[in-house]
Amino acid sequence: MSGPLTGKVALVTGGGRGIGRGIALRLARDGADVALVDLGPDGITAVADEINEIGSRATTFIADVSDREQVFAAVEHATSALGGFDVMVNNAGIALVAPLVDTTPEDVAKIWAVNVDGVLWGIQAAVGKFKELAHPGKIINASSIAGHEGFAMLGVYSATKFAVRALTQAAAKEHAADGITVNAYCPGVVGTDMWVEVDKRFAELTGAAEGETYDEFVGGIALGRAETPDDVAGFVSYLAGPDADYMTGQSGLIDGGLVYR
Repeated sequence: MSGPLTGKVALVTGGGRGIGRGIALRLARDGADVALVDLGPDGITAVADEINEIGSRATTFIADVSDREQVFAAVEHATSALGGFDVMVNNAGIALVAPLVDTTPEDVAKIWAVNVDGVLWGIQAAVGKFKELAHPGKIINASSIAGHEGFAMLGVYSATKFAVRALTQAAAKEHAADGITVNAYCPGVVGTDMWVEVDKRFAELTGAAEGETYDEFVGGIALGRAETPDDVAGFVSYLAGPDADYMTGQSGLIDGGLVYR
């Protein structure tokens, strides 16, 4: 397999479905070997088979990104199984749809542990491995349009994605001298299972019909359609490749024209 990422090893958390699956497949098509990390085996096993059919190599690892030791173990596995480590995609995340006044400490702890702590542990593990291997590397984090603008009923989710932007900027400044770039991607309304659940929760809270909230968000997109995982994956592959070597600390909106910054 030959492409801009040929010879590179990438790890994708949340790689078993949705955006993570799309990213993993695109990286493989562009030549990378890919380590797939998720909470269970079913999704990542199927994606690994798809990657092998493309002609790249794949390995899988079961981990909860909210657990620091498990994230470090995933990076170790990727390195030993695929013979190197070059790109860390901290993609795993969960949503929370709730009014701020009704959000519980348990709600906050759960989403923060995955969306923020998981990214922090991924940054730490990747930086450590890049330094151990004595070569530059790429760290790519999942933010969101909700990391650029707070949305009603998505306040705490938005806070986690703003936090990802802060971690991205700080890590970029701290590790530029090591040749490590750190950037984030900020999707909009992507037609995945997560958005199905978000829409259902909006329906429960607001009385809207199922599908109505999703359609309203999509209706505000300048390009006139919902986003696909492939739309996101192309941008992530760019960030992982040599054409983005001079880009760091940025959180790029890839939303079809919904939030403008």
